Formats: sequence, structure tokens, C-alpha cells
Amino acid sequence: MISVTRLDGTPMIVNADQITWIEFMPDTVISLANGDKLLVREAPETIVERVRDFKRFILYGGRRAVRGPVPMSLTVAGDHQ
Repeated sequence: MISVTRLDGTPMIVNADQITWIEFMPDTVISLANGDKLLVREAPETIVERVRDFKRFILYGGRRAVRGPVPMSLTVAGDHQ
């Protein structure tokens, strides 16, 4: 789960696994697997960073991982870090 902020300033938590894509036009739009779209204040890069941090947190069993490249054995095809 990641935290984001709606355009009106309302904080919300989003299930990172439900994000299908993120658009920037000029506001950031998060599209979810169920078809919902969320307009948020955060830049797309910030959302991607939060998702990566969350996935690392899960991968390392709830322990904070040192930021840096993910080992090649753990990357998704086409994800070059």
C-alpha cells in the first residue's frame, strides 16, 4: 500500500498491486485494475518510487532495505535499473 494525496488535499492509501498505469496530463492520473482513475498531487516518478519502496519492504520481510539497484534475479523483464 502507498500513500497519495488527492487534488483537494485529502490523503488516501492505494493498493500498489492494483495500479495498471500512471499518466501525467498535467495532473497525475493513476489508473486502477478495476477501471477507477484517481487524480493525485504526486508526480508519476514519486508514485513509482513509493511502489518500488513498498515492494522492497515486502520482499525483505518487512525490514527496511537499503535503496539501490534490485539484483538482476529479482527484476522484471524490461525493467532496467
